[in-house]
Amino acid sequence: MTAEAGTPPKAAPAQPAKAGRSLGSRLAEGVGGGLVRVFLVVVGLFWLVPTIGLLISSLRAPRDMAASGWWEVFTEPAQLTFESYDKLLGNGDITDSLVNTVLITVPSTVLVVVIGSLAGYAFAWMEFPGRDWWFLGVVGLLVVPVQVALIPIAELFGGIGLFGSVLGVVLFHTGFGLPFAVFLLRNFFAEIPRELLEAARLDGAGELRLFARVVMPLGGPAIASLGIFQFLWVWNDMLIALVFTDSGSQPITVALQTQVRQFGNNIDVLAPGAFISMVIPLAVFFAFQRQFVSGVMAGAVK
Repeated sequence: MTAEAGTPPKAAPAQPAKAGRSLGSRLAEGVGGGLVRVFLVVVGLFWLVPTIGLLISSLRAPRDMAASGWWEVFTEPAQLTFESYDKLLGNGDITDSLVNTVLITVPSTVLVVVIGSLAGYAFAWMEFPGRDWWFLGVVGLLVVPVQVALIPIAELFGGIGLFGSVLGVVLFHTGFGLPFAVFLLRNFFAEIPRELLEAARLDGAGELRLFARVVMPLGGPAIASLGIFQFLWVWNDMLIALVFTDSGSQPITVALQTQVRQFGNNIDVLAPGAFISMVIPLAVFFAFQRQFVSGVMAGAVK
């Protein structure tokens, strides 16, 4: 469509002038992103310094560790050796404690995830008498400190023959991990649209099939977050292990604490043992960090 003859073309609307900004604000905008990145990198490196120092110490001979700091390896890389790890693998107390740690941590994590998922689904979507009161009781258990239950449960386990066994420690961790698991998963499962569950029921899905085929896949991020929390808590625990284990069932945390008493004689075992004890939960966290972040942020954005 062309303009009529003699009619001057319309001028384009004037663009509003940008508000004047100070030199400082422009400089802050230009370098702000770069400074933040540099700051985060520095913080990350600073956080990794103890880990790097422990790794290097575990690769040095005891005489070198006694003579100088771990940073000396950068000027004398010939100090690096796997001699300490060879001695660690030959130390029956440490290797047995690593096996005990796995036997304690894995069942405690699996039981909490499975039972907590079933209970969370029941509290979220199943009707039964006193459901809300039972859930309030579970939430109330979150404030019960572990120290309160140590002596009564120790007496109970002693009476039924579980004191000093791996099974007793697993049951203790499972019992104290379930309140948080039920609370977390119930709130997450409650956010699932009711229409989705009703559609599955109309297709003939029972409660177990609905839980396995619909709820569990949707709750993957929250379940992964719970598994990471429980795994890290049980793996790094020493208080419960000190009370409920004996010399044949102690985990790596108690074994290392025992070795510290003879620090001058077995420093070459402590460093690699502590590094292995630390690097395994770190590897688990980084392996599931995507699911962990998704679970923590679940429900933050609608």
